[in-house]
Amino acid sequence: MNEKPNYNRRDFVKTAVKGAVVSTVAFGFPSIVPSSVFGKNAPSNKINIGQIGCGRIARGHDLAETFKYDVARIIAVADVDRGRLQSGKTLIEGWYDQKMGKTGYLDVKTYEDYHELLANKDIDAVMISTPDHWHAQPAMEAALAGKHIYLQKPTSLTIEEGRVMSDIVRKTGVVFQLGSQQRSVNPWPQFKKACELVRNGRIGKLHTVHVGLPSDPAGGNVMEMPVPEGLNYDMWLGSTPYIYYTADRVHSQTDPTSRGGWLRCEQFGAGMITGWGVHHIDIAHWGMDTEYTGPIEVEATAEFPKTGLWNVHGRYQVQAKYANGVNMLMSSQNPNGVKFEGTDGWIFVSRGNVGVTASDPGASAAPSKAFNASDPKILNSQIGPKEIHLYESLEQHGNWLDCIQSKKQTISPAEVAHRSCSACLVAHAAMKIPGKLYWDPKKEKFKNNEEANKLLSRPQRYPYGTSYVKI
Repeated sequence: MNEKPNYNRRDFVKTAVKGAVVSTVAFGFPSIVPSSVFGKNAPSNKINIGQIGCGRIARGHDLAETFKYDVARIIAVADVDRGRLQSGKTLIEGWYDQKMGKTGYLDVKTYEDYHELLANKDIDAVMISTPDHWHAQPAMEAALAGKHIYLQKPTSLTIEEGRVMSDIVRKTGVVFQLGSQQRSVNPWPQFKKACELVRNGRIGKLHTVHVGLPSDPAGGNVMEMPVPEGLNYDMWLGSTPYIYYTADRVHSQTDPTSRGGWLRCEQFGAGMITGWGVHHIDIAHWGMDTEYTGPIEVEATAEFPKTGLWNVHGRYQVQAKYANGVNMLMSSQNPNGVKFEGTDGWIFVSRGNVGVTASDPGASAAPSKAFNASDPKILNSQIGPKEIHLYESLEQHGNWLDCIQSKKQTISPAEVAHRSCSACLVAHAAMKIPGKLYWDPKKEKFKNNEEANKLLSRPQRYPYGTSYVKI
């Protein structure tokens, strides 16, 4: 593992939260069987969780999955948008009311500044479901506060902040899980099976991995708009340079289940290369046995919009080479998924036409075969007792909760998560720099290309950002 780089730190200064309460949005609750008790899990044995960010991925995935586990007790929520904050409180309290069969079972605490949530000593763990530019910093601060972490992907906006985050998680010893749920057998057992088959030589010697990811459209309304009442826009922008508010840059004020426009703005992320790239590159690394390293060479081309608000990459091609000789070819023209090619055949694996939420790419696409091979017999091959058996997690959130109790490592720990993200960010840098780039995965620097190395970090707007977290 890399030694921790020497970073200068300054004290983090909190920004006052402004705005007024806006009307809450009503949500339906899942059908559940009312219960007056949690069974063997007494309140004192529960894992008290704070939810940081309460938009699309929190409501449709993180909260929905965590509700299933009796050991989890979600007692707080934080969001810079008061409308989402209050509707998140309503959603969580309503779920527990139905489960317990009585009204007012739980008073969910609300925080407009997540630092105050982290200061709550009753909270054992946090789920961070925020925009990409607000991933690494709250994860670092949660680790320093001794809170276990479930973090939505990607881990970071830049390789530099991802490295610091991973190092801090390792040093503090908190249990970390990345939302790379393709590793867990529920709902997609085919990913683990594909990686086990590849690792056990069922397609011969692996030489090429093809990764297909969608691309984002151009467009977006560039017109400046008034900041909505109740949205702390300054804090929402966080470490990114200040720029005027427009709805297509942030998130919907009426539909918290829709995809926010920030996903298509480079100020807040890198586009699909990290948005879904972390999922597929993570699976590629798992099958390649390169979870703790990265490529050594990379070359790419990409189209970037010249007009409109949304400016992340469109169509692209990336070629990467790893030290073990395997070539990874990423393209927006490939089928969405991962194809492993070896000397004796190939295996393709994907989600099919299923997304995590209804607004995910591929969620309404034409049906596709989620698990396929050059020879169907490959897919039915059994992994013997003396062969390689990969870590089995039934479900990503459940694995995190189990590991909090057992103190074992999760299926997607911080360093593995960082390496999946950093490989995507290396590819993104190659989209910007013509020609072949040579990457040192140990030092996490490009060799002899200072222009490319400038892309490993971004200026951070004080007082926000990982550079201002007090270590």
